[in-house]
Amino acid sequence: MQYVKLGWSGVKVSQICLGMWHLPPSRVKDEYGVYKVDEEEATRIIKRAIDLGINFIDTANIYHGTMQGPDPIHAGNAERILGKAIRGYDRESLVITTKVRGRMAPWPNGEGLSRKHIRWQIKESLRRLGTSYVDLYLMHRPDPSTPIEETLDTLKDLVSQGLVHYVGESYFHPDDIRYIVEYSRSIHLPFIAMQEPYNLIERDIEKDKVPLASKYGLGIMAYIPLAQGVLTGKYLNGIPEMSRASYVDEIRWRYLTPETLKAMREFHEIAKELGVTDAQLALAWILKKSEEMGVTIVPIIGATSITQLEDNVGSINVALSSDVMKRLDEISKMARVNWEIKYDRIIKLTQ
Repeated sequence: MQYVKLGWSGVKVSQICLGMWHLPPSRVKDEYGVYKVDEEEATRIIKRAIDLGINFIDTANIYHGTMQGPDPIHAGNAERILGKAIRGYDRESLVITTKVRGRMAPWPNGEGLSRKHIRWQIKESLRRLGTSYVDLYLMHRPDPSTPIEETLDTLKDLVSQGLVHYVGESYFHPDDIRYIVEYSRSIHLPFIAMQEPYNLIERDIEKDKVPLASKYGLGIMAYIPLAQGVLTGKYLNGIPEMSRASYVDEIRWRYLTPETLKAMREFHEIAKELGVTDAQLALAWILKKSEEMGVTIVPIIGATSITQLEDNVGSINVALSSDVMKRLDEISKMARVNWEIKYDRIIKLTQ
């Protein structure tokens, strides 16, 4: 494993981050019709990831493990599973990220980025994780009902109290990120990271968020680096049983379009030429783009088996030539026909 500094901070993280958003599902559903997590397999994956040198693990208070859109009933499950899995490891050897913002209870202050909600949820996250601090605490989405200064001042308090080491954002409007970074620096809040969607198909952050990361020295945590499994080649011949697309409708309408599937077949041929798997090629592309753009980008992988995990980690040894990168860029353009993340759908706090 190789390690990189997260932005301009001094903290060193593995080039690959293990994510807790999607964990291996069991074949059993709970009383609400939601697939339960295969906790034994999830624990094996987490421990194998650490053995392979992954020290960077990402979760969130709202994550369940098999749900695309979580709810208060199932929230907290992924943090609990992670907390159990890392018992026995030296806590200082790991860099743990979690998030706050989503609805954790039905009452009025059960969600958001207010001082009240954040101070409640950091305690709950630490309890579920079984640790005394979080390395990186992210604002999971904007909260237009709370002044951003209140949120940042609260996060500064958590840092001062030793409950959090660093902070960051996920999916905020680019204009707001500028203000957030400037305000954070004025109060000496170590704001170091952005968590954004990024893969060969979804590249909108290259327009405005990558330049922001470069300007302010922010590390980028790239979630859905495999486009929720689409870039692994698993959907080229249909939807396999118990694959994520078999129980998550969004994947089917969001990615499995004729244009994308045609592009994925060409992508698969390049992987075969190079003697690597589709997933390794997709992750190696992100690592190469990080190098080309001069910005730390760490892909967050969501493994549902040890075989998948080990395959993904193999991407750090895949070298891509400039010719291959050009070919992949053409495939990217093909896949992106009729597909684009619209930043105008992101709530802008300053409006």
